[in-house]
Amino acid sequence: MSLILTEPTTYEFVFLSVFFLALIVQLFFYFLIYLRVPIFKIKTSIQADVDLLPVSVIICARNEEMNLESFLPLVLEQKYPNYEVIVVDDCSTDDTDMLLKRFLKRYDHLRVTTIKQDDKFSHGKKLALTIGIKAAKHEWVLLTDADCKPESNEWIATMASNFDATNQVVLGYGGYISQKGFLNKFLRFDTFFIALQYFGFALMGKPYMGVGRNLAYRKELFFQNKGFASHSHLSSGDDDLFIHQVANKRNTAVEFRVNSHTRSVPQATLSEWIKQKRRHLTSSPLYKTSTKVWLGLEPLTRILFWASGIVLLAEQFNTIIIASIMSFRVLSMFIILKIAMNRLNERKIFILSLIYDLFAPLLISSLMLINRLTKKRSKWN
Repeated sequence: MSLILTEPTTYEFVFLSVFFLALIVQLFFYFLIYLRVPIFKIKTSIQADVDLLPVSVIICARNEEMNLESFLPLVLEQKYPNYEVIVVDDCSTDDTDMLLKRFLKRYDHLRVTTIKQDDKFSHGKKLALTIGIKAAKHEWVLLTDADCKPESNEWIATMASNFDATNQVVLGYGGYISQKGFLNKFLRFDTFFIALQYFGFALMGKPYMGVGRNLAYRKELFFQNKGFASHSHLSSGDDDLFIHQVANKRNTAVEFRVNSHTRSVPQATLSEWIKQKRRHLTSSPLYKTSTKVWLGLEPLTRILFWASGIVLLAEQFNTIIIASIMSFRVLSMFIILKIAMNRLNERKIFILSLIYDLFAPLLISSLMLINRLTKKRSKWN
């Protein structure tokens, strides 16, 4: 059977042009950015103890007694020769202080700093982090959250294997704990895809963010750039905006070997996730224009690709060719996402790939629009 090509009308030509432009951009993102993560040649071993620099692990906590009881021992019992753990108890009203007193008796390398409640002065997490970094004895600080657990007892060692004379920032992977239900799979897919983006851009020489669940940098770098001063008015941005400000292709390393991962307790309800997502999105307007263009181009062309493709199919314009091209793009996406999931040790979320591809841009766009139309309320984390 021969394939008969039909000439497009002016109307069809417009949609066909949009379709192919969107396709080119999509393939660029998947093959030249996202594919960098699964094909990146990772180190196969950790340096000897004599080469591992001392580290200050910093954890900020507000009313995190239960999470600290479960996860803090996993941080305190790392297989690493020289490190301290600083917990900043930020105005907790539960029994966090009593728990930390018990841990202080058991672990010599645990240090605690407490911020007392002051009704005349409100503050966010950035103040707690700044106090923790100031209290650090060592040059390299490694950040995580109170509701996070390291995936192995070599978390610090694996992250620290990137600490050298050139690197000043190390971006780690922080996923969510796997639980039952569609919401958990969606949250984990969203977190995975965001990591695929910022790892891919960093490997391309354009680092723009990290996550506070698993992030390391030099103390000197923090103070040279005046910490969070440029965005202190925002409750978010202690990780992405700071990294966006200080990271570049010469001073930034990525680390996503499985032993370097952390896992966080996921939000229990959709409303909780939406609140957190909206809060995180408040930092994106402060990104550099070039970064905003890059990050906006992928979801925009995703929408345009699907919309123009569906219109062309509905018009029955060269249906076999258009359907084949759309299938090629989807198949390419499936393959790259699957091998990237294997690299980042994310299981049982592949089934959401097409759903996320279709609906995530619309959801995120809606949340950004809501942020613009409503007043933003400050929240600690």
